[in-house]
Amino acid sequence: MSSTEPIFRLPADLNVKLIHARDINLPTAALALDTHSGGKRLYAGCMDRCVYEVDLATGAKTLIGKHESYVSGVRYLPALRQVVTAGYDGTIKWFDAANHKEILKVDAHKFWSWKMRVSPDQKYVGTVTGQYMAGGIKYEPAAEREPSVKVYEAESGKLKWSFPHIPPTQSVAFSPDSKHIAAGNLMGEVRIWNLETGRQVATFTTPDFTCWGIIKSHLYIGGIFDMTFSPDGKDLLVCGMGPMVDPMAGNGKQTWQRFAWTENPLKMVSQIRVGDAGAGLMETINFHPDSNAFIMAGKLAQGKWNTALFDAANGQMVHSVDAKMRVTDSVWLGGGAQLALSGATGQGKKSDGKYPEFGHIKLYDVKPQA
Repeated sequence: MSSTEPIFRLPADLNVKLIHARDINLPTAALALDTHSGGKRLYAGCMDRCVYEVDLATGAKTLIGKHESYVSGVRYLPALRQVVTAGYDGTIKWFDAANHKEILKVDAHKFWSWKMRVSPDQKYVGTVTGQYMAGGIKYEPAAEREPSVKVYEAESGKLKWSFPHIPPTQSVAFSPDSKHIAAGNLMGEVRIWNLETGRQVATFTTPDFTCWGIIKSHLYIGGIFDMTFSPDGKDLLVCGMGPMVDPMAGNGKQTWQRFAWTENPLKMVSQIRVGDAGAGLMETINFHPDSNAFIMAGKLAQGKWNTALFDAANGQMVHSVDAKMRVTDSVWLGGGAQLALSGATGQGKKSDGKYPEFGHIKLYDVKPQA
């Protein structure tokens, strides 16, 4: 969303709902999504190694760049008029938004970039990595082979900081003032660093985002898949999937938790309410521009919804929908009047020598409830 774009204000009682407006198809699964500051274009990073610019008016897709593997992160930098992307090839790339030429490439990781984010002041690009390898007879994760969290200068691509974590580190977020970065891993451990000093300023672990399989496969699975700071920067919200007996089933609890990370002692202040959650992996959590609500979305395993709007003040679910696809990323459009979700449905069978498109961007209007 453009910083100059008028904010779409939600009613005080948050009596709104998400109404499906339209779909835009992509050749393969869309793993990452962002919007041009003008709001008329979207950028999608996809499983086919491609980064697409999508015209919202027509749905037309333009290829602007490629990686050597899945594109797992995409962000637009208005100040530089560039698109920065990250992929499972471990690289970060910068593209000119106007002529789509590749400007810069950085070999950031030896393994996948699980998630990539840009600081609000557009000075930093943060990316996280790590492969889960058993480190002992209890299948505890082995030590990292490279720093799991890296921060680059957005304009030059120069490495600013490298921070240690326990792999795989799957989520990352910058604070609203761009002074801190947080990262979370498969074990539910979160670490937060000061970007001015490089000092780790907070850490905590929640057991509610990981599990140890006791049938079929003995391993850990789940983890914190996305996170966001509250608009005032005082709290950190994390989302993912709760414990399950069978890690292959993917049917852990749809989960978010909110932590007051600046308080001493640090404490959890709220979490998804009993009765609201079904089962499934939640992959994106995102505050509405007016700060009074946030959405969480992901993959539905059991239940009625995989995209839901929550009251930021009390955590109550406001409205929920089943997007009929695995949701991977989200972005607000029109100052918050519309929600765009990226994701995928199951890949269909070949027809006339071609597979059907199974990547999607779904648009939802925010409307008053009757």
